[in-house]
Amino acid sequence: MSERDLVGDSSRVLDTLADGGVGIIPLDVAYAIIGNSEAAIRKIFTAKNRSFEKPSGMFSNWDLFNDIQIVGQKERDMVRCVTIDNNLPMSSVAPFKADHPMYKNVDPFVLANSSKAGTIDMLMNAGEIHNELTRQSMERGVPVFGSSANTSLQGSKYRLEDIEAPVREAADLELDYGLSKYHNPEGRSSSIIDLRDFKTIRVGVCYDQICDLLLKNFDVDLKAIGTAGERAALA
Repeated sequence: MSERDLVGDSSRVLDTLADGGVGIIPLDVAYAIIGNSEAAIRKIFTAKNRSFEKPSGMFSNWDLFNDIQIVGQKERDMVRCVTIDNNLPMSSVAPFKADHPMYKNVDPFVLANSSKAGTIDMLMNAGEIHNELTRQSMERGVPVFGSSANTSLQGSKYRLEDIEAPVREAADLELDYGLSKYHNPEGRSSSIIDLRDFKTIRVGVCYDQICDLLLKNFDVDLKAIGTAGERAALA
């Protein structure tokens, strides 16, 4: 297992991505496979046997969310409540600023396959390595795109050794931090909420807690609103 050198490991991962490579990293919600270039994204989709109809997600934090996703004040307050005030992971889907400086060096193929119908999925607060990697990605202008490190539709993996061989073989760099915090028998990863209509795109970890928070504080009943089908970023 790697020593938890969050700053150094994050820097090595970003070096790999900036060189067009692929990384596998541990998140609290599940292990993820990530890239930044067209070659890396194609390699990831091929290794996972993943349909290009399912876009990648983007690593994010509170600052990137505010800068890039186009939402109202209520939606911002909801994300703050979940990710900042209550320290839970979640992915938000919303329209976004495709002309944001973070995307200036992103290949059009990558952005096209990391967005859908004018929206992008932004994963927030998914653990220490996720947060540090996102912080450094902002400093370096190297956005991080990816999905869970598993064969498509086979459930998230919470240990590096449990990831299928073809997926691991696609990686130029792996980090092993042991068991993911939110490991679960259902194979769930992050909960994905569409901030346009509050439909649940994917029921994931901490979903019941997120539902309780949004119902109590914003009178938004995610379970009553229902699902929007499987967009499945980070799946």
